[in-house]
Amino acid sequence: MTTPAEPAVNTVAWFEIASDDPEGVQRFYGDLFGWRFRTSDNSGAMGIDYRLISYPGDDEVRGGVFATRGDMPGHAVFTVLVRDVVETCRQVEALGGKVLSEVVGNDGPDFAYLHDTSGNLFGIFAPPAS
Repeated sequence: MTTPAEPAVNTVAWFEIASDDPEGVQRFYGDLFGWRFRTSDNSGAMGIDYRLISYPGDDEVRGGVFATRGDMPGHAVFTVLVRDVVETCRQVEALGGKVLSEVVGNDGPDFAYLHDTSGNLFGIFAPPAS
């Protein structure tokens, strides 16, 4: 198996499925596509249920399942790798989009959830500085 290349900046690099039934979603996609799931190492400490997704024959983590606990609607969203979350949020608003939430300076990657000009949900993230 070859090592996957790091995603390029400004490309879709992650996806997330949010559900109030993470067990059912895990069963569905596992049975349908053979996706494998494991609990994120730090999700419990953060008080969330987040499961990492990898594909058959590929150990690289590609996405996640977030347990909403009914606190928000279910969704599936793509996430784009960017250099700077704050600057990209500024650009989104300048182009007529909307910043829904922005998390910067936490223990993980900086990220934000946004709406494009048609109201479609998408995400952005920048890996933590090394």
